[in-house]
Amino acid sequence: MREFNIGIIGLGNIGLEVYKNIKKNSSDIKKKTGFKLNILKVSAKNLRKKRGIKIPNKLLEKNYLEIIKNPKINIVVELIGGADGIAKKVVFESIKNKKHVVTANKALIAKHGDQLSILAEKNGVNLLFEAAVGGGIPIIRSIKQGLIANKLHHIYGILNGTTNYILTEMEKRNLNFKDVLKDAQKLGYAEANPTADVDGHDAAAKISILSSIGFGTKIINNGFLVEGIRKIEIEDIKFAKDLGYKIKLLAISERLGRYIKQRAHPCLIPINLDVANIDNVTNAIVVDGNPIGRTIYEGPGAGKGPTSSAVISDITSIMLGNDEFSFGLSPSAKKNVHLFNFNNHVSKYYIRFLTKDVPGVLSTITSNLAKNKISVANLIQEPSNNGNANVMLITHFSKESNIQKVLKNLNKQKKLFKKIVMIRVRDLKKL
Repeated sequence: MREFNIGIIGLGNIGLEVYKNIKKNSSDIKKKTGFKLNILKVSAKNLRKKRGIKIPNKLLEKNYLEIIKNPKINIVVELIGGADGIAKKVVFESIKNKKHVVTANKALIAKHGDQLSILAEKNGVNLLFEAAVGGGIPIIRSIKQGLIANKLHHIYGILNGTTNYILTEMEKRNLNFKDVLKDAQKLGYAEANPTADVDGHDAAAKISILSSIGFGTKIINNGFLVEGIRKIEIEDIKFAKDLGYKIKLLAISERLGRYIKQRAHPCLIPINLDVANIDNVTNAIVVDGNPIGRTIYEGPGAGKGPTSSAVISDITSIMLGNDEFSFGLSPSAKKNVHLFNFNNHVSKYYIRFLTKDVPGVLSTITSNLAKNKISVANLIQEPSNNGNANVMLITHFSKESNIQKVLKNLNKQKKLFKKIVMIRVRDLKKL
């Protein structure tokens, strides 16, 4: 029986789970693939760390470079994380040494994926990263293989479980952002440094990957709109609900002729739409294409179990001889990107003004909107509290550049406005 040998570099929660599940399910993997899968070596920053399981000493390798150079190892599994540093070196050097690579590292792929895919093709090896997007949802393989006969034009959804959990709990428990974030950190849903999640960078990296695969373009890893959820307060969630919406952090990419319109930011979504009701750490991804139409993929977007499942899926795909292009097509066939100018974006907008309760506030708001050709669809004024009042409104469809002019002007008037929050409205008839 043919055997495949792997080396795992990184023994955090994910790496350890991959190790355990391969050991636990080795007989099933053998039955389904016809090959025996061996873990030949594992490496971590601290091999002496207590991990709750006994790993034989013969498997432990202090120097990760020895795994990369080992002629008996067919597949290197990188589970360190981070766009650069050791993780980058591991993946680049593994490919140069003609090792297949499996990774869950969305930051690395979003930043270096184009270069790595060229290198992988040159060296005749696979670079697979199903676990980088959607956790246990097989979204990458679905787009690359299941939808191969389709021309895709729209990919969007909830791609970050941490922010979805925070927004869900803020609504359910009537808590502010900071308190829910602390709970998320205690539960392991958020890192000690939550910047990548709550500031939108994680979702942005994931939509960059999906957009490249779905539209056959080079990766867009900068220059597009990225906003997080730190500014959202319980008042916004309440007012959104009163107006028939829920707030979600969405990652969105659209093909508009020769342009790609890509972004990641909070949105107000009509409460009766599918994605609006995806709560907690669950992810949901919508893919629109021709001829298939609209497809929805929903499932656990993070966690050691779902992520390890995706990693092992990639390993077994290599074992079965599935010679895959990393992004669904040869790197030489990927098109250059023309990024849509987001100043030309047209949307409805939710704006909340925390104002001083003095005469002339509403007229200042409405006159500035009118000067920039923005009309109001809904307006709510909250009764005065301690000399301050909230004014909430939703505009009719307006141009992004005009909205930004209004916000810039009103933010200067600190005597009237203590805080201004703007969230774009994702007001689609269907998702």
